[in-house]
Amino acid sequence: MRTAYKVLAYLVAAEVAVQAMLIVWGIAGLGKWVNDGGVFDKAVIESEGTPPFPEVVGIIVHGINGLFVIPGLTLLLLIVSFFTKVRGAIKWAVVVFVLVVAQGQLGGLGHDFPLAGALHGLNALALFGVAIYTGRRLRAAAAVGVEQPEARTATPVS
Repeated sequence: MRTAYKVLAYLVAAEVAVQAMLIVWGIAGLGKWVNDGGVFDKAVIESEGTPPFPEVVGIIVHGINGLFVIPGLTLLLLIVSFFTKVRGAIKWAVVVFVLVVAQGQLGGLGHDFPLAGALHGLNALALFGVAIYTGRRLRAAAAVGVEQPEARTATPVS
């Protein structure tokens, strides 16, 4: 279970990095398309059929990844944390979970309030760091033997 916990924590961090790559790829493609004469308006967003530029896939996958993949991994991390038997594992899985919930809310709010979109990016950095820490602290805890409470030994009285 400890290995699953560590892998899930690192996967959350990796997915945050993928999310950043996907959205920047999509927005860069949008910028190139507009520079080449494309016009971006509400009609483009609502249109179905052929995508206006190939990099729009990055924006779409960013949404799918953020709505389903990362929350799913985070939920699995939280479930596994109950079985790792390492002090603090549940607490840090909950912190990752809360940051993911906040990330989803900020992402949705960013469509109406651009400042929330900026906070979405800042929260992503926090989520990345906390997910890395969550995976690394398990390794450190195992190295020093924190996972099991110390056994008290009785000393004979002479």
